[in-house]
Amino acid sequence: MGAFADILMAFRRPSGRSQDTVSRGAPETEFAQAALAHIDSLYGTALRLTRRAADAEDLVQDTYLKAFRSAHQFEAGTNLKAWLFTILHNTFRNNRRHDGRNPIDVDSEAVEQAVSAGPAAQSPEQILSRATLDADLQGALDALPGAFRQAVWLRDVEELSYAEMAQVLDVPIGTVMSRISRGRRALSDGLRARRLGGAGKSTELLAKHG
Repeated sequence: MGAFADILMAFRRPSGRSQDTVSRGAPETEFAQAALAHIDSLYGTALRLTRRAADAEDLVQDTYLKAFRSAHQFEAGTNLKAWLFTILHNTFRNNRRHDGRNPIDVDSEAVEQAVSAGPAAQSPEQILSRATLDADLQGALDALPGAFRQAVWLRDVEELSYAEMAQVLDVPIGTVMSRISRGRRALSDGLRARRLGGAGKSTELLAKHG
């Protein structure tokens, strides 16, 4: 992430404290270290939002600049990670409005078509808990409507609570729960379709060249 990453990495030193715990009256360096411990999570989410590495880097940089300037507003004892995610999503929404675009592009027809009533063979929580995303999973996740993709990522990867997600996304908890449920189903169906499709192509190749 360029020169900004070099600066951030300088702060990333081991600490015996929980990454989400900042003591009341903590010095700026302690707050910075605790906040910067979440840079990978923030960048992953920024990339899901912007879909471009350069834009994701800019979004993370803006997020940290705002967080450091507003450090005095952070309430000690609350979830620092959720607080940072709220800043990131608010910054993203404001940037989209400034560009004349909707904060989250959600095609209602695409949303409805993305959801299947069939049960999932493996839960999205189990799928997304893997250390890395394989090509099929990456493709299925990227194919989700933006609102669903955000909800599934924040819940199953970043493990935010429903209340924290409602604050981050600025929507009611009921909407959060609905997006998670429908997003998980769409992800499972999309992943299953991709893998079945891949298996079908492999069978065709074997039959053709066998």
